[in-house]
Amino acid sequence: MEHVKFGRTGLRTSRLCLGTMSIGNSAWKGWVLDEAESIPILERAVELGINFFDMADWYSAGVNEEVVGRNLLKMAKRDDLVLATKVFYPMSEAANDRGLSRKHILASIDRSLRRIGTDYVDLYIIHAFDPETPIAETMETLDGLVRAGKVRYLGASTMYAWQFSVMNMTARQNGWAEFVNMQCQYSLLYREEEREMFPYCRDQGIAVTTFSPLARGYLGGAGQSKRTAHDPYLSWFGDEIDVAIAERVTTLAKRRGVEPAQIAMAWVAGSGDVTVPFIGADTAHQVQVAVEAASIALSAEERLHLEELYRPRDIINDYNPIRRPRALAR
Repeated sequence: MEHVKFGRTGLRTSRLCLGTMSIGNSAWKGWVLDEAESIPILERAVELGINFFDMADWYSAGVNEEVVGRNLLKMAKRDDLVLATKVFYPMSEAANDRGLSRKHILASIDRSLRRIGTDYVDLYIIHAFDPETPIAETMETLDGLVRAGKVRYLGASTMYAWQFSVMNMTARQNGWAEFVNMQCQYSLLYREEEREMFPYCRDQGIAVTTFSPLARGYLGGAGQSKRTAHDPYLSWFGDEIDVAIAERVTTLAKRRGVEPAQIAMAWVAGSGDVTVPFIGADTAHQVQVAVEAASIALSAEERLHLEELYRPRDIINDYNPIRRPRALAR
């Protein structure tokens, strides 16, 4: 497994990161795997040289961190792992158990560390932008976590580029730790981050990690699965243009003698804007398939063929209320 420099930092991570939203407790969401089904996936990832694992306190209401942490720390030395987790979404009905206030962040990091079974995380990510909390309050609190040794690096996810840049500017003006990572959705069916976020990150030396390379499984070409049956967000995709792009992925996969998921993954991995693509898996075999996909080099002509049908679409984040019918979202 190749290792890459993580943006402008001195950290090096595996070329791929295993996203673990599908690991935890099936009672949380129907497509999530319970612990017994999850262990072979984690084992295969470690065997293939993946050292970067992404979690969140919100996933499976905390059980995700427990399952991933408990098992990974049996499989590898803590110092050999790059562990990431997130904070923002509600963890209970309590008024302060959500968002990016000082109170919630300080409570959340300690709970996450206990669940994972470690005294620090390598990357602590805000899961979204909090319009109800002053930016300075959030950034000062995150800086304190770095100074306390509970967090090594800071990251952010799923927001507008202007929000991300203002948060980093606030940290810089006050001498606080800045975000070194942006985690965002990116696939052949969703490329809106190419407009503002990717150029900003490239200019600032910020590592880009991307999730959902298969567009919530839509580009996987494997038909019905637990994910497609239970994931409500799959409704973002599926108009006639998405169908046509997916058909091109399938056709190219047949020509190459590989799986459609590998073509979709190879397209993301071959982007010059992506530092580390996330992979997700329901089985150990899917981990193997994703790792093999990262080594597939698509030609310029193949990439153009896959890309040329794309049209602008609505931004997907927590702050965009626009949800036009798919046939009109062009």
